Amino acid sequence: MRIHAIPVLSDNYVWLIEGDQGQCAVVDPGEAAPVLAEIERRDLTLKAILLTHHHADHCQGVAGLRARFPVPVFGPALEAKTWVTHPLANLESFDLPQIGRFQAWHTPGHTLGHISLISDGAAFVGDTLFSAGCGRLFEGSPEQMLASLDRLSSLPGDTMIYCGHEYTADSLRFAHFAEPNNESIVQRIRAVNEARAAGLPSVPTSMSMEKQTNPFLRIRESFLRAAILKHAGSGSLSDADAFWALRCWKDEFDDLPLLPRYVQND
Repeated sequence: MRIHAIPVLSDNYVWLIEGDQGQCAVVDPGEAAPVLAEIERRDLTLKAILLTHHHADHCQGVAGLRARFPVPVFGPALEAKTWVTHPLANLESFDLPQIGRFQAWHTPGHTLGHISLISDGAAFVGDTLFSAGCGRLFEGSPEQMLASLDRLSSLPGDTMIYCGHEYTADSLRFAHFAEPNNESIVQRIRAVNEARAAGLPSVPTSMSMEKQTNPFLRIRESFLRAAILKHAGSGSLSDADAFWALRCWKDEFDDLPLLPRYVQND
């Protein structure tokens, strides 16, 4: 299985999964034309479309792709109202011949039905986990998102993480602000700046790298937890509250409007 990044829209990535004998699948096609061009350039045949969630920048290319290749669309069962022909429940697995075997993990938070797709040392995580960051909570609760991130962080350290956006440089700026003494973050900033200056993607990343440099996977680390408490003006916070405080802190850092906090949905 060979995986290629296709940049679309302003900062999205579509992931093209190339299998044997010219077969391929794509993950989260936010646009059709660049994906069709890459499939043609590589002389491949599209066999399936995989979706992690329902946001338009991850699925608005489905119609154009299916007009050319009438293929099945695998996606979250809880968000299967549009495009999805094969809804996937949590832990449901499926095979794409000549491409690979995939398992859906329910990873809510960014959206309530969001799934991540796990396959042979690769995790396609959509907008749940970013390189050095995480998605905003448009539908889910902090408890849900933290549980999703904890679940993903249980993957082996050499698992490659394929997220939906090129946000790494901005995310690392905040990570360094929150943890200025973390040398792994400093080194990663240099590496990412070099890659981006050369016109290369900063992703995929590895789970081991994320555990060293991603503040949203590090809320239980003593130095970062103390910084979160100080910023929040609190002496003690639960893990979910500390995560939410960190998420709001990053939104303030990025000058984004703060989202309301949703309660846990049981």
